[in-house]
Amino acid sequence: MKAIFRSICSGAFLLLLSGCASTANNNFNSLLWMQSSAEYKAGAIQTYSSALRQIDIALGDRKWTAAPEQVGDCSSLPPAIVMDIDETVLDNSRYMGKVVLEGGAWSSVTWAEWVALKEATAVPGAVEFINAMKDKNVRVVFISNRECSKRDNPGSGCSQEAATIENLAKVGVADVLPENMLLMGEADGWTSEKKSRREYVSKKYRIVMLFGDDLGDFLADVKSSITPQERDRLVEENKNNWGRKWFVLPNPTYGSWLNILRDPKSQYILKY
Repeated sequence: MKAIFRSICSGAFLLLLSGCASTANNNFNSLLWMQSSAEYKAGAIQTYSSALRQIDIALGDRKWTAAPEQVGDCSSLPPAIVMDIDETVLDNSRYMGKVVLEGGAWSSVTWAEWVALKEATAVPGAVEFINAMKDKNVRVVFISNRECSKRDNPGSGCSQEAATIENLAKVGVADVLPENMLLMGEADGWTSEKKSRREYVSKKYRIVMLFGDDLGDFLADVKSSITPQERDRLVEENKNNWGRKWFVLPNPTYGSWLNILRDPKSQYILKY
């Protein structure tokens, strides 16, 4: 399996796509953009550079909080940032490239195999930002929808959690503790909806920034039973948070933005 990923999804990915992909795939151009464009790299670096310029302001204002779930006086709590992992810190486009080249689809089985390889690379700018937070004594807490079955004892770990921690160490994010990685299914009520996990973190820390590639990394109840227009309205209502407290990474390949669209999706293409 490891050899397959390396041979199919290495630096030769673009050549393989041009030579092997005979039929259209929804993720073809999206992956081309993520893996080859300077614009993708520049956008990711810009996101993290902007956050780094804001962090001292956030730390200096004891009333500053980025989490809608954080209520009451949090001024005495130590500061933390909350980060998604996939397509926010770790780049999984090699896995998605394999899916495209083989004409398949995402599955929990092949995804688990990919996670176990621990070979995701870093999103540009992420490692430098995280390590800068360590220098400022800001706790980094990861809230991810990588899956973990419920643990009897907090901190006891699970296979995807252990693999993720090792993968983060490989790209330069060292010493991540299991207690600072909150996976889906790890505790009662920890579904793909991240609100309950943000509430959990907000009891221990003053959350000064949120990072993610999906609107659900910032707001609750935006991943189903909602229209694109309603999501647009929420983005506008929170315009003072973007680039200040909330930092979003580009991900055109998957996410709740796609899941909430009704078929046929062609209806959302604007016409002149």
